[in-house]
Amino acid sequence: MATVTNLELTTQHTRIMDYNSDFKFDFHTSGLKGETWFHQLLEDKKIEVKNEEWLSGVTGNVYIEYQFKGRKSGLATTEADYWAFKLSDERAFIIGTNELKAKIRSLITSGNARSGIKGGDSNLSLGVLVKIKDLI
Repeated sequence: MATVTNLELTTQHTRIMDYNSDFKFDFHTSGLKGETWFHQLLEDKKIEVKNEEWLSGVTGNVYIEYQFKGRKSGLATTEADYWAFKLSDERAFIIGTNELKAKIRSLITSGNARSGIKGGDSNLSLGVLVKIKDLI
């Protein structure tokens, strides 16, 4: 955990922290807003986390399920506000569920993603295969 030094609050809230020569703690209002957003995201929102590191690192794709054994599942039934894709121990990305659905629809329509792909345990799921770079 970092120790905060040189803290200076101004009445206009334009600067949260003074300059620090090692650049570790040069927070300004925009940085604080980003950190507040992220904190609220983790605390107040539902997040579906997908561990994609075992294959996405090799293929560059993620598989997003929407049906299991003939019933809607995954993205089609999620109650999550956001989806997080863990790509490795040091890399992940987060996307809003509505944006993810819209991007997938668009990518399928344009031919840049494939739907109806069997996957999951014993290939009992149907999903979309999409390039990670097209989601980011």
